[in-house]
Order: sequence, then C-alpha cells, then structure tokens
Amino acid sequence: MKTSPALDDLLTSDPTAFDVVTAGAGPQGALPITAEQLRDSPSGDIFGLTQNAGMGWDPRELGRPQFLILSTQGGIRAPDGRPIALGYHTGHWEVGLLMQEAALELAGRGALPFAAYVSDPCDGRTQGTTGMMDSLPYRNDAAMVFRRLIRSLPTRQGVLGIATCDKGLPAMMMALAAMRDLPCVLVPGGVTLPPKDGEDAGRVQSLGARFAQGEVTLERAAELGCRACGTPGGGCQFLGTAATSQVVGEALGLSLPHSALAPSGQPIWLDMATRSARAMAALRSRGLKGRDIVTDASVRNAMVVHAAFGGSTNLLLHIPAIAHAAGLRRPTVEEWVEINRRVPRLVDALPNGPQNHPTVRVFLAGGVPEVMLHLRRAGLLDLDVLTVSGDRLGRVLDWWEASDRRRALREELRAHDGVDPDQVIMSPEAARRAGLTSTVTFPRGNLAPEGSVIKSTAIDPSVVDPDGVYRKRGPARVFTRERDAIAAIKSRGPERLKPGDILVLICRGPLGAGMEEIYQITSALRHLSYGKEIAVVTDARFSGVSTGACIGHVGPEALAGGPIGRILEGDVVEIIVDRNRLEGSVNLIGHGEKIFGADEGARVLASRAPRPDLSPDPDLPDDTRLWAALQQAGGGTWGGCVYDADAITEALKRR
Repeated sequence: MKTSPALDDLLTSDPTAFDVVTAGAGPQGALPITAEQLRDSPSGDIFGLTQNAGMGWDPRELGRPQFLILSTQGGIRAPDGRPIALGYHTGHWEVGLLMQEAALELAGRGALPFAAYVSDPCDGRTQGTTGMMDSLPYRNDAAMVFRRLIRSLPTRQGVLGIATCDKGLPAMMMALAAMRDLPCVLVPGGVTLPPKDGEDAGRVQSLGARFAQGEVTLERAAELGCRACGTPGGGCQFLGTAATSQVVGEALGLSLPHSALAPSGQPIWLDMATRSARAMAALRSRGLKGRDIVTDASVRNAMVVHAAFGGSTNLLLHIPAIAHAAGLRRPTVEEWVEINRRVPRLVDALPNGPQNHPTVRVFLAGGVPEVMLHLRRAGLLDLDVLTVSGDRLGRVLDWWEASDRRRALREELRAHDGVDPDQVIMSPEAARRAGLTSTVTFPRGNLAPEGSVIKSTAIDPSVVDPDGVYRKRGPARVFTRERDAIAAIKSRGPERLKPGDILVLICRGPLGAGMEEIYQITSALRHLSYGKEIAVVTDARFSGVSTGACIGHVGPEALAGGPIGRILEGDVVEIIVDRNRLEGSVNLIGHGEKIFGADEGARVLASRAPRPDLSPDPDLPDDTRLWAALQQAGGGTWGGCVYDADAITEALKRR
C-alpha cells in the first residue's frame, strides 16, 4: 500500500543523511591529572574531566577553578537577535547574553565556566488561565532544581545566578541563599524600556475589560497591545514583582551595587555581568561565602528597602522563603508591620505614582544605593552587613555617594527625559510633600482573623478621606471562580459589578487554585473609569503591579475553614484602611438592610455552615495540590509557602 504524500514528506530524509560515522578520534592531548588524583579522587571527578574534554575545552586547561553560571534563559535567539523559537517573556529572552559576558570574563581570568538553565513562566501570559495555578508552586520547584544542579557539579567553587522575573528570580535567590558554603553572586536581568508612544505592559493587560465597557476601540487596543514593550528583553517597566525582586536581591547584598533595574541589552547591562563574574572570583579568593552575605541583618535591610520602594506584596511570600533557604529565622507579620510603619516610601514609580516613572528612570536616578543613602541618613539600615562587593554596606554607600557613575547617570536622566532624579527617588521630606504613603497594611477582622495584605499606598487618593483613611461599606458580590468574576466586570447586564460593590473572590488560595494572581481583575478595575469605586477581598494574591482597594492573602483561606468561606451574596462588608497608621480591618457587619456590627458579624459567621459551593478548582493540577499540602505543613502563606522538611516530616509522623 502506498503512503500519502504528506506522510512521505514527514518520513523521507535526504540520502546524504544516511552517511553515518560510527567512531571518532576524540580530543587530542591528555588530562591534567596526577597519580594522587587517580588514587584518591572520586571517579566522578575524573569522568567529569573526560566530559569536559569531550565537549571541546582544551585538555591542558581543565585544571582551572570551576564556576557555575545558572540562569532562567528562555527561547532561541539568532546571533542578530531575531527569534528562532520564542521564549515565554522578554525577561528571559536576552539573559543568555549576560551569561556569555560572565563566562568570557571567568575564562579570561583563568577559570573554567559551566552553564545550566531552568527557564521560567510568564505571569502575564498565564493571567486568567489554568497556567496561573502553576505560578507560585513553580518557584519552589525551580529553586529545588537550581539547588540540585549546583550540587550535581561537585567541583564548582562558586555560583553566579542570572534571573529577572516574578518566580525565576525569587527561585534563584532561594537557591543561592541555600548555598551557605559557596561564594554566590546574583545578576538581575534588568528591565525593558517603555514605548515612546503607547501604554506600559501593565496597563495593556486591561485592554479586554476596557474594550468590553466601550472605553477603547478594537483598532486602538490592537495598536497599544503591539508596542507595549519598547525593547525585546528585560522585566516589565513597572515596579511589580520582577522589578521588586531585583531590588530585594541587591538590598540583600547578593548583587553588586546599582545592579537592579538596568536596561536590558545596553552596554551598562552587559558590564554588570562582567563585573559580577569578577566579584565572584574575588569572593572565592578571599574565602567569603553565602553565609557571610545573607544574614538576619541583611534580610531586615531588604525588608526596609522593600518598604522604601513601595514594592510588590508578593515579596511578603518570597523574602521569608529566602530567609528559610538560608537557614535563618523567617520574618513575622509583626515585623513587616513595624518596618512599614517606620520606613517612608521614597520612590515614585509605576504603578503607584504620583508621576508613575518607569523603572529605567529609577535606575538612572540611582536605584537601590540612592534609596539607601536616604535610609542611612534616617538610621534605618544595618551598615555593617557584607555585600558581594566584598565590602561592608556603609563603605559601599560612601563609594556610591561620591562616584562618577552616580553623577553621570543622574545627569543622563535630566538630559534624556527632562526629569529631575530627586523627583523619582525623593528625600523623606519631599516624599511627604508629594503625598507618598507607606507601602503595606495588614488588615485583620472577622473575615481575616489570621490577617490579610493590602498595598495601601496604591489606593486611589480620590476615594481616601481627608484624614488619610480609606473607608468602604458595601454589598458582597461573591465568586468562587475567577472567570465568573471577570465576566461580571466585563458585563453590561444586570449581573454586572456596580460601583459600590465589594467583590469577594474565594477558593483561590493555595488549596483552591495554587494561590493564583488575579491581576486580570485588579488591572481591569484600575483602568475602568468607575473601578476605584469597587473593592476586592480574596484569599488569592495579587500581581506586583496591582493597585486599588484590593485585600488579598486572606487567612485562613476559604478551603482551610476560613470565615471568608461563609460569606453570602448581599452581606454587608466594611473595609477600613488607615494609610497613616498602617492599620486596617475587614469585617462582615450586616446583611441587606440590616447592620449589626463586627462583633455580631463574627458570631453570625461562626454559626453559619461553609458555603455549599466551596471546592478546589476542577482544573487544579495534582502537582499543585501536592505543593499546597506541603506548604501548608511548612507554615503556609505567612511562612513563605516553603517546604519545611522538619515540619513536614513531623506532620507525617503524627498521621
């Protein structure tokens, strides 16, 4: 029987492909080994040299000190930058260039570089899809694989980690922090530029909702969506989770000074990789290791800098996870509250305003070290911590304050964009005059007895009372599925979400949906003309670019028996957030026309049975179900969603 032409095309090869060679000469030369090595070294060390020679490295140079470069690279780029196969996002598209620069520097300094990759997903790409259920669990998986890759190269003498975005970069920091006996340096992958004419990558994610409500045309939406990324590489242009993670990595001391938020693809970005490789080699020669850099004091510094930047609330999950990986005490909610009360927000950046500068301007204005100068004057930093520069933070900041780099880049910002750098990174006094408020509040109440999180600085000022307090009382609109909530936002029918409503989205925490991000919802409300009149309460989490009166991380989550799982359509919910004192509450206070107060609301919730429609999402993957159970045993969301091996083992013993 004859095959079809299509099958012939698939199965037939060019005859020249059949010219197969069955043996090769192998590399010329000899391995640089001694009799002692053959007698005493593990066989793996010797076989490793064989593999190194087989891959083409000059055998005479195989005795060099070995360093490992890890990254989250994705996609396949042609030498001229054209895509052969796309990555998932711009953040990992160009980081291979950083790896190349670092490898060349190491080789030029007499080292033997190795490279390995664990790519990462795009939280923007998976918004509103089942892919979002893998987003936060991926972080733990990637950190484990990074650690396994490091341990699987037993001859490595240091690790350089290159990463950029929402989960890959926290995973990399967790992996490096766990390498307490190795010198480790983090290279943040930088940021993409904003378009010269268009919207940033955060705002364009609300195009669907704005179109559905008649606030943007199809043609305009197509144009704006096409050109949101001004350059092909780097994390998004706003101070979301990707950019905040870069800031936190530098604040921990894991990155060289003024590394975070560099513009991807530009000479200053490549130079950072070269100098980072140099720093790693210098750490090894001085005997400095990971445990010398990541300490309780450096973790606290990172929390302080996070507050000063007004960063993503997702770092409340990631910083405890990094501390846990380093074998340190995880920060508590009380410590977050105390730091955010003491530390002023100093940075005016997307998405929190007031002028909404893109992250590249924050870099040119001085980035992390510039913010740290203000924090040092206020006595808010531990200046004795070591950084990967090999020097203590106090001396690093002395260098920065007098450096040509600082002067030149701040002048570039004035010349290119006509922007005063002191209006991007402000003194505490200037920040107060500009209306910048502290970052995060942790509301409690009868709907969130274990606490919750709101980026209080991102509430629209027009709905905040003159005394700095946001007060909201409205009917609950309850949803257990994100797709139903976004449908109500887009609808123009009677089921639509109305100004004054409080959107309550449950069953989206770790046990229900992998603690998905719901930026699809928060971005729609941010960019709809009436969205500021609607509040959100959820056991899910938010994207770092989310803004508005959005309360997340509600604990316990609905599927863990939390009272939020007993709320009913038409219940009256009251939200109070004091943006000055950083205090807040979220309470059931009535139903329909009847108002009975928070104390009675607690009794009403306790007397109700859980809603009958509570259930995990039917598409929740088994992998994520396992992650949810393990992180719950390891301390839950307030513990960083980590795998605490001791706690999990004890929990299994008790069963």
